[in-house]
Amino acid sequence: MIRKNKITAIIPTLNEEIHIQAAIDSVSFADEIIVIDSFSRDKTIEITKKNKVRVLQREFDDFSSQKNYAIERATHNWIYILDADERVTDLLRQEIIATLNQPNECVGFFVFRTFYFLGKKLNYSGWQRDKVIRLFNREFCKYDGELVHETIEAKGNIGYLKNKLEHYSYRGYDHYVNKLNHYSALKAKSLFEKGKKVTLYHILIKPPTRFMIHYIIRLGFLDGFPGFVISTVHANGVLTRYIKLWILRSKL
Repeated sequence: MIRKNKITAIIPTLNEEIHIQAAIDSVSFADEIIVIDSFSRDKTIEITKKNKVRVLQREFDDFSSQKNYAIERATHNWIYILDADERVTDLLRQEIIATLNQPNECVGFFVFRTFYFLGKKLNYSGWQRDKVIRLFNREFCKYDGELVHETIEAKGNIGYLKNKLEHYSYRGYDHYVNKLNHYSALKAKSLFEKGKKVTLYHILIKPPTRFMIHYIIRLGFLDGFPGFVISTVHANGVLTRYIKLWILRSKL
C-alpha cells in the first residue's frame, strides 16, 4: 500500500540482543528504521546490522536527549518510537498505516499498552490504562522532561489509537529489579539536581504508600502473585530512590 505520509521508526537500545530482532520485525512496515544505541556490549549491533536499518550510537545522558538525537536525523517527519521490548501487533500496524493515509488534525497519537510479566498478561496493577505517545509529527512534537519519564511537548492536538502495543518490559524478577534500580538512580540524580532533601516521610511513608497504590487501589491483587511482586518491587524502587538521593547529598 502506498502511504500518503512516510514514517521513520526509531528504536533506542542498550544491550537488547534478546529483543532487537523481534522489535525490528514489528516495525518492518516503516519506510525507515533507525536504531539509536547507547554502545551496547552484547550482540545488539551485530544483529541489527543484518537488517536494513540505520544505526546511530551515542553515549546515554537522558532519554529525551537520546530520542531527540535520532529524531533530528530521521528522513521523514512522522516518527514512531518503539522501545526494544515492545511489539507492534498486526492490528496496530494496520491502524497506523490507515491513520497516516487519511487527513486528521492530530500531530501525535497516544497508544495504549498491554503489559506482560513472568509470562502472564497483566490486566491491573496500575497499567490497565497505561498509554504513551508513540506516533507523532516531529515538526510539532519534541521530547522533554526529566532523566526518567520523559514526555512529549506537542504543539497541536493529540489523538488516540484504538489497538494496543504489546510490552514485554521485564524478562524476569532479576531483570525487573535491576531495571527499576537503574530508574531509581536516574530519578535520584534528577532530585539531587533540583536540590531536594530526604525526610522520614520519603523513607517510612512513600514506599508502603506506593505498594498500596499498585496492589489495592490499582487492583494489583487481581493479577495474582505477579501483581504482588510488581507492587513490592515498585515500593522498593521508591525506597531505593531516596536512599540514593541521601547518598548523593551526603557527599556535599
